[in-house]
Amino acid sequence: MSNGNQCCAVILAAGASTRMNLSVGKQFFPLLGIPSVARTILAFEKADEIASIVLVCREEELEQMRIIARGIDAKKIISIVPGGETRQQSAAAGLAAVPNEVEFLAVHDGARPLVRPEEIDACVADAREHGASALAVPVKDTIKMTDDAGFINFTPDRSCLWAVQTPQVFRRSDYEAAMRRAQEENADYTDDCQLLEHMGVRVHLCRGSYENIKLTTQDDIITAETILRRREESV
Repeated sequence: MSNGNQCCAVILAAGASTRMNLSVGKQFFPLLGIPSVARTILAFEKADEIASIVLVCREEELEQMRIIARGIDAKKIISIVPGGETRQQSAAAGLAAVPNEVEFLAVHDGARPLVRPEEIDACVADAREHGASALAVPVKDTIKMTDDAGFINFTPDRSCLWAVQTPQVFRRSDYEAAMRRAQEENADYTDDCQLLEHMGVRVHLCRGSYENIKLTTQDDIITAETILRRREESV
């Protein structure tokens, strides 16, 4: 691919892990002996569509991240930068470190270590076709909308409901414009698709995998290791 058509991954690993109640941050917690963030990085290292990686972490964890990157011989990492107090601020810090010639950005949660390289490649290809794309899976459960008192108001059609994951891939110019607008309006979003939606940019959903879970609670660690063991056994 040409330099102007490159995709840079921005991996966000600056979360505080307050819900995990672990002795170490979830990004450093070993999944079958390998730090979870290392597994995340390795997936993007192996993805053909990813030319470079910017890793965003907490300032006090910069050196620890550098050690992990060296330990797995991460050749695509071009910068490791400190994040902000919110996800959006961390994404903005990562964006600032992306080379000027890069056209597409793949923003990913560092706490999704089970994403596969082929899923990353599929999402980037989908973004090249549609302008913006996000991995997602159809919702399995019936969803209820409630009022403030907890009573059901209505039941949305499950066939139209998707659980959105990451990576989420965007044209760099669209993402920069959306980030500027959010900052000007003092808005702070927890999902990058929302940034683009607010700008009127349509985001296409790319079918992902139910295994691409986010580490949020300790139960997720048990699930992640079960998935990893199953993958190892199938090799």
